[in-house]
Amino acid sequence: MMRALLVDDTTIVRESLPLLMPSIDFVAAYSHVDALIAEALPADLVVLDLHLANTTQPGVRQGVAAIQALVELGYRVCAYTQEERRFVLAACLAAGAQGVVSKSATVPATTEAFHRVAAGEFAIPMPLVGLVELLARRRSVTIASPRQLEVLAGRARGLTYAELSRRMHLSEATLRGYWADLCVTVSTYFRNVSPGDLERELGVGPGDLVSYWPTPGGGGD
Repeated sequence: MMRALLVDDTTIVRESLPLLMPSIDFVAAYSHVDALIAEALPADLVVLDLHLANTTQPGVRQGVAAIQALVELGYRVCAYTQEERRFVLAACLAAGAQGVVSKSATVPATTEAFHRVAAGEFAIPMPLVGLVELLARRRSVTIASPRQLEVLAGRARGLTYAELSRRMHLSEATLRGYWADLCVTVSTYFRNVSPGDLERELGVGPGDLVSYWPTPGGGGD
C-alpha cells in the first residue's frame, strides 16, 4: 500500500482523507510542514496544502517554500489546494511538486492523482493545461512531437483518453505515454524559466509573479 504524509491546517481534512481513501496509508498528518520535517518519516508521497498560515500559526512555512523544503529532503510532493490562479499552480511545479490537485476534485480523481504522483508520474490540473497550451502555441514550451500538441489541445478542452483514442486512432496507453513525456517537458520548463521571462510571454505586469515564484535555496532551514 502506498504510504503518504499529509500536511493541512484544517483538522477535518487531516481526519477525513484517511477514511475517504482506504487505498492510501496516511502514516502521519501535520498542521504545518516544520512538524513533518522534524520527524522526517519515510513516505512515498507528501500531500501538502499550499496555504497554512492562520491566526494560530502565523509564521509557518507554506507555498513554494514548503514545497522546496520537502523536495530537498527527497519527498515527492503533491499540492492539494483551493488555489486556482494558473501562475501560482505553475510556481508549484517550478518549486518541484510533481502534482497539483484541486480540493474540489472528486475523491476517486484525487485518489488516482495521489497514486500517480507517488509512482513518479505528474498530475497537472486543467487550469494549468490551458496555460501550457498557450505557451506551446507561442513556442515558449518546446514540444518535439505534433502528436503531443494534439494530445495537449484535446486535454485542454476536457477530452478523455478514450475520446482522444477514437479521434487520433491511437491506443490510450500510447496517449498516456505522450502525456507523461509532455508533463516532464512542462515541469522542466517551469523549473528553468525566470518569472520575468514568463511575464513577458504572457503579458503579465513586470514583477507580478515574483512573490509567487520559487527562488534558488528557497526551502530555508
